[in-house]
Amino acid sequence: MQALPRSFYNRRTDTVANELLGKILVRRLDDELLGGVIVETEAYFGADDPASRAYEGLKTYNRVMFEESGRVFIYNVHKYWMLNLIAHDNGVGGILIRAIEPTMGLDIMRQNRPVKRLRDLTSGPGKLSLALDVDKGLNGVDATSADSPVYVFDNEYKHDVGTSHRIGVTRDLPEHYRYYVKNNEFVSK
Repeated sequence: MQALPRSFYNRRTDTVANELLGKILVRRLDDELLGGVIVETEAYFGADDPASRAYEGLKTYNRVMFEESGRVFIYNVHKYWMLNLIAHDNGVGGILIRAIEPTMGLDIMRQNRPVKRLRDLTSGPGKLSLALDVDKGLNGVDATSADSPVYVFDNEYKHDVGTSHRIGVTRDLPEHYRYYVKNNEFVSK
């Protein structure tokens, strides 16, 4: 399982957000691998994006967004840690991983987030973070190495892409920057 290289993330944020669909997100937890197929993402940009964590410029908590692509950026919303991957071709940008189709480490994910229906395990960014045991300690880690506690690897996964406005933002851009796998039951509702 070769992690996606930094060159994959060194491109337009929205392009990378779209192309992450169908790839495999891995969370290394001790000796276990948890994760699954990425089925929903959202692209966020810099100072011109009112929904971005970088909208008001460089701050201590968002510093990773201004650094090299391929890093993990973690921030908190309503008591949940949000898992993002930094991607930009020349500037600032991050991609929120909104949902995965869980495929590995299901027993541990269900211990971390007990649910009856598998569909409810990782079908939203807060749910995903709880199931994968994501916290602020992952902020800034390099996702371009398979030795990292978080990384993504390529996958052949046939899918159709849907787009929409981003979810839960009060001020959005006119373009559609939410990407999802059409007809996948793990896409957030």
